[in-house]
Amino acid sequence: MPELPDIELYLHCLRPRVVDETLERISIAKPFVLRSVDPPITDAEGRTVRAVRRLGKRIVLELEDNRFVVIHLMIAGRLRWFPREKPTARPRIGLASFTFGRGTLWLTEAGSKRRASLHVVRGGAALAEHDRGGLEVLESTVATFATRLRAEPATVKRALTEPRRFSGIGNAYSDEILHAARLSPLARTTQLDDEQVARLHAAVIETLRSWCVRLQEKFGARFPGPGQVTAFRPEMAVHGKFGEPCPVCGTQVERIVYAERETNYCPGCQTGGRVLKDRSLSRLLREDWPRSRDRPGSG
Repeated sequence: MPELPDIELYLHCLRPRVVDETLERISIAKPFVLRSVDPPITDAEGRTVRAVRRLGKRIVLELEDNRFVVIHLMIAGRLRWFPREKPTARPRIGLASFTFGRGTLWLTEAGSKRRASLHVVRGGAALAEHDRGGLEVLESTVATFATRLRAEPATVKRALTEPRRFSGIGNAYSDEILHAARLSPLARTTQLDDEQVARLHAAVIETLRSWCVRLQEKFGARFPGPGQVTAFRPEMAVHGKFGEPCPVCGTQVERIVYAERETNYCPGCQTGGRVLKDRSLSRLLREDWPRSRDRPGSG
């Protein structure tokens, strides 16, 4: 699932293309993607885009007259941009298109899970229903972060990825954050001392900010293409690096597999050299990390 740095990359690329432009038309190629009926999608057509912003892991096109288009990519949803001077046929995996004066934005989804979604809403109250309520960590203080972190007992891995607790963090960047903070993914939130919480808070901000900058510098004004918004990047320290040496200490990166999800960590940096077993995560997270967490509408 695209996370905060990936969503911010899309916003960075969308703003010069669609802000102050008219949304001429929305076309639905796959009916399942449209999850709202009131107002109808035609109510968004012909309106000027005033801003684009992030709402958790959702992308919001803010239109004039208090109308909003809410796009949730979920796991396999992606956005593609086709300039008007380079017309193209509908992508094979296209779900919906948004036509502007400068080009067409396509929402696509690989696979057959049908998790990506599109809503058209009217008014701030209706938009707020799509806000999972997670803390915007880049704007947080150590105190507000600590309050959210310790609000309910959980593993720190689970807490970071819970959208009602923290906004925009998922599986990939939580691995990177925990590596930077030198904390085990199985550490319990209620057992972290103040120094560990402060270290985790600093790692959250540094990791997310640095990746936002890194991705935006990499792409510049270029819109990311197929396969370029991904949870696996060569520059990552541990996520997706099972079996490879940790870039900090050289210890082999290990993993915990649970349900359809994989956690990567460095024993040397994070667990005092101890290799965590899959059954440990299963035992600790049987209730804390349900298998159905990636159902439609989550995140």
